[in-house]
Amino acid sequence: MINVALKPTIFKFRIALSDMDREVYANLNLTVAQHPSETVERMLARLLAFCLNQQESLELTKGLSEIEEPDIWAQTMDDKITLWIEVGEPDYDRVKKATRLSEQVKIYSFNSKSSVWWQQSEGKFSQLNASFYRFEWQDIEKLASLVERSMDISVTITDQSAYIAMPNGECEVPWQVLLDRQSN
Repeated sequence: MINVALKPTIFKFRIALSDMDREVYANLNLTVAQHPSETVERMLARLLAFCLNQQESLELTKGLSEIEEPDIWAQTMDDKITLWIEVGEPDYDRVKKATRLSEQVKIYSFNSKSSVWWQQSEGKFSQLNASFYRFEWQDIEKLASLVERSMDISVTITDQSAYIAMPNGECEVPWQVLLDRQSN
């Protein structure tokens, strides 16, 4: 029997980004590889985290394909990590490692069991220099219902909410600050 490696699904997004809170305005052309074991919801949570932290040196990494890297990072020209972003519910050791490797660490959870993960881990996480945020699962699900493989998107960020307009419809994805150790 021959094992065939599954290939990622490629999405192309042209994003008109307006972050009113940080006064960041950009037109982004992103090619996002959805890992074979990654859900569309997780991929879109990554995309949202990218938009919320948009800066010149920000990059989507190999993500699930490379366990030593975060989902998103910003690096200096000499490969120093200045921002480490994880999407999901990482364990304490992974977040602790990230705080040793990067100046700034942000975690964005989004799953339906995210509140349980936070309740069980908040005490340990509060000892780390990392910030934690949560998207509500139903909002991410609604966003996923609108996605296509190639599309133009408008993302407007204001007051802890992202307003997303796509050809198939619109939705709002607010987030909750669970623990803010660092500011943008």
